[in-house]
Order: sequence, then C-alpha cells, then structure tokens
Amino acid sequence: MAIIEVQNLVKRYGDHTAVNGISFAVEQGEIFGILGPNGAGKTTTVECVEGLRSPDGGTIRVAGLDPQRDSDELRQLLGAQLQESELPEKMKVREALELYSSFYRDPADWRELLATLNLTDKIDAQFRNLSGGQKQRLSIALALVGNPKVAVLDELTTGLDPQARRDTWDLIETIRDRGVTIVLVTHFMEEAERLCDRLAVVNAGELVALDSPAGLVARVDDRQRVRFRPSAPIDHAVLTALPEVMSVERAGSQLVVTGTGNLLLAVTTELARNQVVAADLRVEQTSLDDAFVALTGRTIDA
Repeated sequence: MAIIEVQNLVKRYGDHTAVNGISFAVEQGEIFGILGPNGAGKTTTVECVEGLRSPDGGTIRVAGLDPQRDSDELRQLLGAQLQESELPEKMKVREALELYSSFYRDPADWRELLATLNLTDKIDAQFRNLSGGQKQRLSIALALVGNPKVAVLDELTTGLDPQARRDTWDLIETIRDRGVTIVLVTHFMEEAERLCDRLAVVNAGELVALDSPAGLVARVDDRQRVRFRPSAPIDHAVLTALPEVMSVERAGSQLVVTGTGNLLLAVTTELARNQVVAADLRVEQTSLDDAFVALTGRTIDA
C-alpha cells in the first residue's frame, strides 16, 4: 500500500523549473531513496512532500493528506530531518527534545530515543559541544520524537566521517524496523545501495529511472567479470563453452571471463575440473555508480 503518492509534480522558481513532472509512490514500510547530483531537484521534491513548499503543478498525498491543505494533520505523522538545520548553540539536548515533544499529540518517549541513538550520556550537553555525528543523531531523534509514520531524511550523512556514516546507516535500518517508512535523499551511491529498497534517480528536475538498486544496475549491464591468474595454461575454448560465459580475454598474466548468471561458480568448477587454480581471483560487475552515469550521462558530482 502506498503511503506517499506524487503525481506530475512541478515546482518553478521564476524562469527556472526545479522539478518537472516527477511522479512516484512510496510503499508503507520501505526505505525509498531519491538519488541525484546537487541541484537535481531532490530537496525541492521532498520539501513539497513535507508541505514546506507549494507545488506549481501536480498532486501529492501523504497517507491521504494534501500537504498544503492538511498541513497541521500532516505534521503529526511526518517527521523531517532537513538538509541544513541548526539549534541555538547553548540549547541542551534535553531541552530540544522536550520542546519538540510539546508539538505533538502523542510523542514518543524521547529518553528511549536517546538510548536507541546512543545519546543518553549527552542529555545535558549543549548543542555547540556535540560532534558532527552526535548532531546528526540528535536531528534523527527530533525527526522521530513525534512518533511519525513517515520520516524524511535529507542528505543525512553529508560531512560525516566513514565510521560515523556507517553507524548512521545502522540507525536508519533500526528506524525502519520500528515500522517507520523512510524517504532518504542522498547523493552517496554506497548509501543508496546499502539502504534503499527502491530508488528514484533524479536529474535536472526529471525522474530518470525508478527501480531497486539491483534493478537499475541490471537495466544498464547485468554482465559480470571474473578476473584471475591461472596456475597453468588453459584453453579459452574450455571456458567459452560454458553457457554462462560470453567472452574470455587475456590481460597480461590474467584471464578476464565475462558472462552472466552464476558465472563465478561455473568458471571455478570448470577450472577445478581441469586442475587449474585461480590465483588473485576477483569478481567485478557494473556498479550503481556506473548505472547512474549510463542513465543520466553525468557523474553524481557533476
């Protein structure tokens, strides 16, 4: 069942069309990613969903509510972590959560949220004294304190170090396990591939593709490459005879076998049958980054 429905969304700023006819639906309980480079229209799209901006065309429904007409009710079921958000420097973590809790009819237990987000020991810390990762976790707590059905997380891990980013990914999966539907705006390929059930690829204000991460990759190229150094010579014809194999090429001392399906098992089984050991074996396949370039004609940072 779709909890968010967006149909032909259009948003203009003067002569510039930031979002041009985007349509998608988000299923209840999924992590839905919106992936694209800076300036693609990702943030404008979710701000329209959140009711922070008025669309110039199209329709949006969140749990049946119109974000513009039903804004008060929407705030009770949608939590948002904005791309850029700050609190007063001297505000304490406790004070922020008590304040935000007062906005909702049925708030969550914010002390429990702090425990889940590993922030209990920072309960009396001032905002200015939190690390970047702690500020991000606090922003998640503030997005969840209203017991939302939907959480919109915009560029959640920008500026975090690799370990803090992975810790945040674990938290997002925990949030989804609590039954919250998540809309994740990102330009990190690894983040999108790790977390998202489905991805909307947005470029220059338009929806380029909508599929699972694996489905997007398969659209572009579902081939795999097995690269290895054989311990003994082997006739290429032995490998090309396998139904999974499309081609065999030599690259210096290595062989590169390209194919589909369960290529690795087929190749290693045939090598063992011929008493050949595959040294330095590596499996390569098209990445989400490759798929993005093929679908948009540009890199994620372009």
